[in-house]
Amino acid sequence: MKHILLVFLLGLGQISAGWSQDTAGKLSLEQCVAIALENNLNLRRSELNLVSSEATLMETRGQHLPSFSMGGSSGFRWGRSINPVTNLFETRRIGNVNISASSSLPIFAGGQIRNSVKQATLNVETDRLNLAASRNDITLNTINLFINIAFAKEQLKIANSQLTTSRDQLSRTQKLVAAGSLPMADQLDLQAQTATNELEVINAENNLRIARLNLSQALQLPFTEDFDILIPELEVDGLSVGTEGVEQIYSVAVSSLPEIKAAEYGVQAAEYGIKIAKGAYLPSLNLSANVFSNYVDQTNFTTSDPILQQFENNLSQSANVGLSIPIFSNFRNQAGVQRARVQKRLSEIQEIEVKNLLRQDIESAYTSAYAARQSYRSSQLRVEALEEAFRMAQQRFDVGAINAVDFQVAQNNLFNAQADLVTSKYEYVFSVKVLDFYLGNPLTL
Repeated sequence: MKHILLVFLLGLGQISAGWSQDTAGKLSLEQCVAIALENNLNLRRSELNLVSSEATLMETRGQHLPSFSMGGSSGFRWGRSINPVTNLFETRRIGNVNISASSSLPIFAGGQIRNSVKQATLNVETDRLNLAASRNDITLNTINLFINIAFAKEQLKIANSQLTTSRDQLSRTQKLVAAGSLPMADQLDLQAQTATNELEVINAENNLRIARLNLSQALQLPFTEDFDILIPELEVDGLSVGTEGVEQIYSVAVSSLPEIKAAEYGVQAAEYGIKIAKGAYLPSLNLSANVFSNYVDQTNFTTSDPILQQFENNLSQSANVGLSIPIFSNFRNQAGVQRARVQKRLSEIQEIEVKNLLRQDIESAYTSAYAARQSYRSSQLRVEALEEAFRMAQQRFDVGAINAVDFQVAQNNLFNAQADLVTSKYEYVFSVKVLDFYLGNPLTL
């Protein structure tokens, strides 16, 4: 059912932010999807994962820029110590204020920064696609639960119709038995059939209640007896399977679905992971600069000498170029490259799995579309024939030409055929729509 339900994803259109129930207290499919997307906690996690990936990308890009920091300290010393201004040993309290600034700029890091930025960019795109896939999954689950209610309503409708017919025949038979026109066995058979139909109605009502409860819980709404949905009319006329084959449908779908793109980006990101790991074998070069000055309250300056003058006199600067050449890293670099290669292989396997699953879903949808079309047409002819057979059986039963058992057989055959017609109708509509979804065609109900 899951692949059939995908058809709704592009057919939902604009979903209004105001999702309150209508005046009849029923929710449309669009409203249910809107509520599910708003309340789902897994979707919020996916959104936060995307924000985290964007922060990582910003941090990685910042590694190209020079770092800059400033600091300061102030304190006192007692006892024998060196005066940092006079460089003489003195035994007295000395107060000092130190200020400093430093900056560092990476010149070359084995390509690790450049490749890290590219990998982080792909990770952001992957998480964005995963977010879209999460929305699709939530929508699929909501639609699945929505359709379960629709099926349950159809089943209850059929069960009630069957019960009504059984009760009508039982009432008539009781009168005929009382008049001596029919044997008591016919009445007992119809009483048993009516009791069976009553149980079927109870089961159908329970199934409908459970289906409504499941949807309500998925929407994170408190369940009430008034919770219900608006079921759209599904038109069969004008639907066709189309002329596109599996390969053509797969070619379109593989280039558009977010989970496929996410899997492909995962492989590319893993490739950059290998380049990052290999970059650890290369030398790194960086440029750094520092500025320092201080003030000491025990100096040869008079009290009228300004503090800023001492900071200026004590000012010192330094600039350095640092080169680091990895010689032996306790196999850390080798292990890092090996893990990166394994991760790429795992990403490739995941890509294959996702594409295989897509192909299988398309093959199943394609086969189901043709089978559902034949089943629907056959069910239509079957219902038409059994309606006439039941009409004749009812006439014959009314005049006593057949017994209650034969009448029940005709009745059950008709209602079973009607149930099959409803099922095949849904399957046919959604099987055709799923192919439209994979082809990227506009979808409407």
